[in-house]
Amino acid sequence: MADIIPAHLAIKSMRDNGYKNAAYAIAELIDNSIQAGATDVQLICFERDVRGTQRVSSQIESIAVFDNGSGMDKETFVKALQFGNGTHLTKETQDGIGRFGMGLPSASISQAKKVEVYTWQDGVEHALYSYLDVDEIAGGMLTEIPEPEHRALPEIYSYLNGLNLHVPSGTLVIWNKIDRCSWKSARPLIENSEFLIGRIYRYFIDDSSVKIRMFVYNLNRREIGLDKFAQKNDPLYLMKDTSCPYEKGAMFREYPDVDSYQMRVNIEWENETYPVEVKYSIVKEEVRKQPNAGATKFGKHAAKNLGISVIRAKRELFMDVNLVSHYEPRERWWGMEVSFPPALDEVFGVTNNKQSAVNFSEATRYFNDLETPSFTNLKEEWEAAGDLKYWLVDLVNRLFKQKQAMMSIIKCQKEGAMPSRQRHELSTTAEGVATNTTNIRREQGYEGRSDQQEQEMTPVQQENEVKAILEDLPEDVQQEVINNFFGENALKYQFVKADLDSSSFFSVQLKGGKIIIKLNVNHPAYDNLIEVLEEGQEGVSDKERLVNASNGLKLLLMAWARLEDEELARNREMLQDVRADWGKMAREFLRRDE
Repeated sequence: MADIIPAHLAIKSMRDNGYKNAAYAIAELIDNSIQAGATDVQLICFERDVRGTQRVSSQIESIAVFDNGSGMDKETFVKALQFGNGTHLTKETQDGIGRFGMGLPSASISQAKKVEVYTWQDGVEHALYSYLDVDEIAGGMLTEIPEPEHRALPEIYSYLNGLNLHVPSGTLVIWNKIDRCSWKSARPLIENSEFLIGRIYRYFIDDSSVKIRMFVYNLNRREIGLDKFAQKNDPLYLMKDTSCPYEKGAMFREYPDVDSYQMRVNIEWENETYPVEVKYSIVKEEVRKQPNAGATKFGKHAAKNLGISVIRAKRELFMDVNLVSHYEPRERWWGMEVSFPPALDEVFGVTNNKQSAVNFSEATRYFNDLETPSFTNLKEEWEAAGDLKYWLVDLVNRLFKQKQAMMSIIKCQKEGAMPSRQRHELSTTAEGVATNTTNIRREQGYEGRSDQQEQEMTPVQQENEVKAILEDLPEDVQQEVINNFFGENALKYQFVKADLDSSSFFSVQLKGGKIIIKLNVNHPAYDNLIEVLEEGQEGVSDKERLVNASNGLKLLLMAWARLEDEELARNREMLQDVRADWGKMAREFLRRDE
């Protein structure tokens, strides 16, 4: 008799369970530790030196999470290794950060083919051991959870400084045969994980209920390398002593004031009333008055914490960015947090990997997409359809309005080094306006590849790079371009005419920190959009030239429309996304100051 779902297909599907990266999978293990009452959690990355053709590099061999929590008895241990089983499956038992019973096995096999677990409740010398192995499951050799057996921990763990195995109870989870970790060496894994883990568990770190140590152990050199405790990362920027590099205390202030920045929205659900707490924060004026605030280290830190922090039982699920305009750099200067109890999981739509709350995200996306939001109509529509998002309408409505209010304040603030367009003395040509706009975006924290080139090269190197790609042009044209790029009012952009052997209307080359746009004189768009507007065309009136250029532009846009029309669905969506992104950038470049 055939299985409903063959084991090798089932285990492959379970490995593709949606963990964004190793940091999110590690967070699932930390959840289990905190749920078990741990006060000491340690993330250990074992690495080994590997000799390549050019150099020796260090690669992750295994990852372990140790805690001093309550440990597990045999029955609980077996449940913990079963997919879909656990001790927090019912509403009555969902009083902490645990959820769904999927964490340990799902998170582990998303990154590694083998997970080994040791757990004890009466001293480490009585530790129980069991494991899961993807290859054995797929090959039909492992069809049941291996019976937990008493086994000593691997000897290597007794050598690690600061790892106190002689606690009355605890658990050690080890990932071996790692094949899906996006970071291949230990240091970047820890450095990238700390930003996320520090944010997810900031409240536990802040009240000192949990310490999360993260360190690297090199198996060849038998020594500990990078060794640190995870710093809290507060996206509201109200906490002190966080990973944010701002050195003058809290970077944001409560909004609208100390007494009312935290509010409560009550949700009636299944004959019970549950509070949802909301906090708001906004950047202090003195922060934005600092030179180039968006381009500073603390400005870039804030740019990585965009959105609404969604908190469940003190633990962050994710940052919802549906109310964020990613082409507006000032979005980084506000903070918002929504905190709800586990009893509202169904209302918020919490996913089994605790990386999202789909109902909340869909609601914020709906509100942001509406041209003129009619929240009353939306609420009635969702209520009539029995849609659980109905319960979130009032909450998201308040968030939407408060975000608008905060952005109005932020836009009125003055950044000390934020240049207005009028301050630049560049020409009013298209190249000058584009350079002006790009300088503003750079000072707000946006960086392109050409900007990186400019930082890495000397002026002489930049000029030589530009000259190298202009060699096929007449000398007077070459000199004009060099003067425009490196003269008194140095431009960022320059158009040149070129005989391109391509169907493209133009090419873009990034050289020496400059952007060179070559217009293809062989393309019909050149005749219809560029040449037709140049002065001195005999027998053609100004009106005719403008009409011809207008028609040329319309034909160019219609060609794009037909391209979208003929594309397959997947490529069509990509083109639509490109069109939207280009439109937002064009809005910045074409905007006129009042």
